[in-house]
Amino acid sequence: MLPESKSAPRASTAPDPPTARTGVIAAVAGWSVRHRTLAIAGWVALVLAAVLSSALVSGDDARAVDPGEAGRAQQMVDVQRSGSSVRENVLIQSRDGTGPFSDDPRLRAAAKDLVTLLHRTPEAVRDIGSPLVAHGERWVSRDGRSGLVTFEVAGPDERFDDNYAAAVAAVEQAQRRHPGVRFSQAGDRSLSGAIDEGIKNDLGRAETTSLPLTIVILLAVFGSLIAAGIPLLLSATVVAATFGLLGFIGQWVPFNGAASAIVLLIGMAVGIDYSLFYLRRVREERAAGHDVREALRRTAKTSGSAIVASGLTVMLCLVGLLFTGVDVFKGLTAGTVLVVGLAVLGSLTVLPALLAVLGRRVDWARIPWLGRRRIAAGESRIWGQVARAVVARPVLSGAAVSMVLLVLALPVLGIRLQDAAVTASLPPGISPAVDAANVMQREFPGAATAARVVLARGDGGSADTQQVRAAIEGLHRQAVSSGGLLLEPITAVPVGHAMVVRVPLAGAVTDPVADRALAMLRERALPATFGQVTGVSYAVTGKTATPHDFAVQVNDRTPIVVAFVLALAFVLLAVTFRSWTIPLVSILLNLLSIGAACGVLVWVFQDGHLESLLGFGSYGGVVSWLPLFMFVILFGLSMDYHIFILSRIKERRLGGASAREAIVGGIAGSAGVVSGAAFIMIGVFTVFVTLSAIEYKMLGLGMAVAILIDATVVRGVLLPAAMALLGERTWMRQPATQALTWPAAP
Repeated sequence: MLPESKSAPRASTAPDPPTARTGVIAAVAGWSVRHRTLAIAGWVALVLAAVLSSALVSGDDARAVDPGEAGRAQQMVDVQRSGSSVRENVLIQSRDGTGPFSDDPRLRAAAKDLVTLLHRTPEAVRDIGSPLVAHGERWVSRDGRSGLVTFEVAGPDERFDDNYAAAVAAVEQAQRRHPGVRFSQAGDRSLSGAIDEGIKNDLGRAETTSLPLTIVILLAVFGSLIAAGIPLLLSATVVAATFGLLGFIGQWVPFNGAASAIVLLIGMAVGIDYSLFYLRRVREERAAGHDVREALRRTAKTSGSAIVASGLTVMLCLVGLLFTGVDVFKGLTAGTVLVVGLAVLGSLTVLPALLAVLGRRVDWARIPWLGRRRIAAGESRIWGQVARAVVARPVLSGAAVSMVLLVLALPVLGIRLQDAAVTASLPPGISPAVDAANVMQREFPGAATAARVVLARGDGGSADTQQVRAAIEGLHRQAVSSGGLLLEPITAVPVGHAMVVRVPLAGAVTDPVADRALAMLRERALPATFGQVTGVSYAVTGKTATPHDFAVQVNDRTPIVVAFVLALAFVLLAVTFRSWTIPLVSILLNLLSIGAACGVLVWVFQDGHLESLLGFGSYGGVVSWLPLFMFVILFGLSMDYHIFILSRIKERRLGGASAREAIVGGIAGSAGVVSGAAFIMIGVFTVFVTLSAIEYKMLGLGMAVAILIDATVVRGVLLPAAMALLGERTWMRQPATQALTWPAAP
């Protein structure tokens, strides 16, 4: 917390804002205070109903359909209702590095033994490929020291787990029989399982790490166990209710595990922030001499109004993600909108009821050294001095800070967007399957992450015809003449009436080389082979095609999303503050802080700086969906600070202060609550940096840096500098009777 003076708070000097919106908010809070038992019981019932709602539905959850050609290929497989093509690969190498494979009896005996064990489970596996069969050279690495055994895990779906377990048992048995040979398994099922397990572990780590950190910050803010526990209680119930409702709507809206950690931490952040704003205002009103009931009434009309405005802004900005047309964003949008909406609802209903029940006991159980009458924070001396210096020289201070942020944003000009490959998403040592895939990528590039070409006949008949088999042979010839972009081994298996052909691609799954290989496959090799077969359609999916098509769709829709969010933010701020200049200034400042945060991401992850400090090196780019997602989330969350700070400034201006004194007083008066909220938000998102997946690390660092910039230099320097330069032009002139229609300070 920033040091704060003991000057009397000014928050209660402004009259109550008599608007329809604050009237409704105050009425809801007033009802909760008068019927506190019913309000608390109603919230508990709502949370329990939400948690139990998932039990009302049965069946599989909705499945996200990937965008573009990759999604079309997956639908061609799904319509067969015969399971999917799941291929596993086992790399066979000598532990002492001897070889080559063709001359090493140990390696050949190990491969033969593994193939024999797999053949003994014909109901579990099929289509076994090995270096010991015809065209076996396709399953031997270029240096001749490694062999590859591949196989399909057989269906049907209800038997798949047992069949996969039988195949893994065969590999493990072969490993025990041949201790001098290394068997490394990686494929569709093993890699997806590793990612799912990594997400599960990350979610658990996020929960266990964020909670103690949040408690420490709340204790520092309030100095009381009871006061610090209230935001945690509200956030925990909000998150629990959200995940319960997501289990219910997941039957119709796809929601994957990767979004769980994001929804969890955003829910914790906004739930605690809104409680913090509310509690701090109640303390200020009580310190101003009001009893508990009156303090709650005035808080509902001030902080309650600001919470509603900021919550609606966050939720509506998040809706912009739907314009991408990407299924995975639907569940993420639903989850974040639900968690923010419930946080707003809880802040306006159960929170006043709890505070009414506790009364002055909310400050009990104070912590020594922290609980020294931290009741109502006055104005921050440090931020007051900073703001005063800024408004005295707004051009110099504003230009200096703007230049620093522009320098931080410069790396964005060279940003390379790429999706996270499964072999790069998790760091080494986390998953044996991912480690095996990385080794396999060197010896057999693309084998573990091959492109999947799905073939289907328009008349519904079998695609496994003589013409198709001839086209597959032609695909082998295309690989030979591709200049090393299309690789071996190429395999083909029937899935229902469809055929799935796997073609390994050069490159590191999602890098530019892999993209060129994908383009060659789609634009040259397939039209020259399957394109010549009458009545057969084809589409390409896989570990390269899916993120490529995802990135193309997101990039194509990004201008629409950005335009929607900017227009929406402008309208919301214009309506809220009845000003044209405030929306423009806020939007420009948000864009500047987001640009600086993205520049830091490029500098750290793409260029590989701070490796020794952060524990990870260059990734070679930035995950394709991250800048757009950060833009939408940050634009909503950063409006919290702008709304609360501008409300404080406006309150003082309406109270008769000069324009400059209102700016200084508003910045200093909001410093305590905004600093506390920012520290919590930064702490929560910093947890992401400690997680395993590279996407989470990028998201955590980017969000934490953006919030830090927004809550310090933007709040303390750029915003007061801009308002000082604009002067009275900051606000639209209004009749005195309407001057209080703006949201009051938190």
